[in-house]
Amino acid sequence: MADAKKKESIFTRIARWFREMRSELKKVVWPSKKQVLKNTLIVIVCSVIIGVVIWLFDQGAGYLYQGIVALVNLLKG
Repeated sequence: MADAKKKESIFTRIARWFREMRSELKKVVWPSKKQVLKNTLIVIVCSVIIGVVIWLFDQGAGYLYQGIVALVNLLKG
């Protein structure tokens, strides 16, 4: 029961991998400079907006925490 298919050498597999990678890279549609700039600006604006929302939430939670601590201290006497 000899195996009909001979095991490929490591060099053959690496060479095939590079050929397939090159073939796949030819199919890639790269964005234009204008598209990259537009998408970059969108990411920056969204990051700033999310950062501001998180900052506002953090400030509100801090004030709420300080209020609760002050109330507990006031009730303690």
